[in-house]
Amino acid sequence: MPRLIAKSACDGLLPVTIGSVTLSEFSPDAITSLAPFNGRAAAVSGALKSAIGAGFPAANRCTGKAGARVAWSGIGQALVIGPRVEIDGAAMTDQTDAWACLALDGARAGEVLARLCPLDLRDSQFKTGHAARSLLGHMTGLFLRTGARRFELLVFRSMAQTAVHELTGAMTSVDAQA
Repeated sequence: MPRLIAKSACDGLLPVTIGSVTLSEFSPDAITSLAPFNGRAAAVSGALKSAIGAGFPAANRCTGKAGARVAWSGIGQALVIGPRVEIDGAAMTDQTDAWACLALDGARAGEVLARLCPLDLRDSQFKTGHAARSLLGHMTGLFLRTGARRFELLVFRSMAQTAVHELTGAMTSVDAQA
């Protein structure tokens, strides 16, 4: 009988450091899509705070910290990134295997993303705790600003190799200009 071996989305591709920027993969225990039912948003937010210490985020924001984050992912929906949760009053879908989770760290991380993304990622505009759905090259992704020089990016798992290729190309270009 064949034996299947679980591999991460970026197995064998990461980590990569070019210049002052490092691209790595992080693997949360779970990623759960969460959409409160009508009239239940406040109750769902309270239940999230009790369960993981992070409430339902406002549009274009994320709450929580590494290991237990809730990120806005569209109108009336968020992704719980980290622990597995069961919340009453919301539609929930396990999406753990659907996403590749990348972290871009370094003083020039914003410059790297500026080559691939139409968002204004300057410190004054896209601050720590901000989240946005946008393009990364030609693919869609979820962008989180989780630190002064750290961005977390979620792209569809099927696009992991392309995302790594695009990001390392941009990292090389930024480093060459330094």
